[in-house]
This record gives sequence, C-alpha cells and structure tokens, in this order.
Amino acid sequence: MTTEAPSASHCFDFESDFIGNWRCIPLCVRRKLDLCGIKLKLNHWLALNQDERQTLVDWLDTQDALEQLGEHLLSRTEAMADGQAKTLPIASGEPWQNPQQIPEVLIEAAQLRGIPLQTEQWGALNELERFALCKLARPGHDHHNLEAAFSEVLG
Repeated sequence: MTTEAPSASHCFDFESDFIGNWRCIPLCVRRKLDLCGIKLKLNHWLALNQDERQTLVDWLDTQDALEQLGEHLLSRTEAMADGQAKTLPIASGEPWQNPQQIPEVLIEAAQLRGIPLQTEQWGALNELERFALCKLARPGHDHHNLEAAFSEVLG
C-alpha cells in the first residue's frame, strides 16, 4: 500500500508507460478533476504543453486549490479547438470516497481475478488508491491496468 504517498500528485507504477511524457491523464489528475467538477477531454490535456501538464500533476488538492484548478482549466481551455472544458457536479458521496464500504463492482472484479479484498484493506487505502481501483474496475473500462493496480495498491 502507498498510504504514505501524498494523493495530490502521486502516480502509480502501473501508469509508468506515460509518466513524464504525460500522453494520458494520470489518475491523480483525474481525481482532482472529479473533485473540482471539470470534464477535461484527452484533447484538452494533449493541447497543454509538458510544463502545464506537470503543473496539473503537482497541483494541490485542498479545497481552495481545487477551486482554483477548476477556474484555471475553464480559462485555459476556453480558446482550444475542442472548446472550453465542461463543468460537472463535484464528486460527493462517490464509492471511492467511502472507506467503510467496498463497491460491488470492485468486489466482483477482485473475485474474478481471485484477489481477496477485505473491508479492512479497503478502509486502509487512501482516497487516491480507492479512486484508482474504482475507475479501473468500472463497467465499460478496458480493465487494462486493473490487475497491476490490485497488485500495487493491495501489495
């Protein structure tokens, strides 16, 4: 488990194929987007230069910082070819925000892979770790990194 790692800018080992070049939006940024209510398309992300992408990775996840992030992204994407980023409801009460209850989709994904997942383990994970597992296990996702995520997060 990586509970000692700061969630705001932590990137997982299973994301290593795009860390540094930032050709995909890392989970730490995707979590921040959910927490500030911004739908940032991959094309928006790719239209940012390398330094701007790194700044988003390093952006803090305090309430004030997240509000500033939302404002920054709306302003920054306003003139982009894909149009301004969209606003969404700010994540609240999401399954990954509840350390007391493992989401059913995650229980099923773990069982399919023969991975034991206990409530105590789930509760010991930090919010980013829970976010990553939930995002990677959701229906419609290719589940490409899910086994690696289980391995890394659950140890």
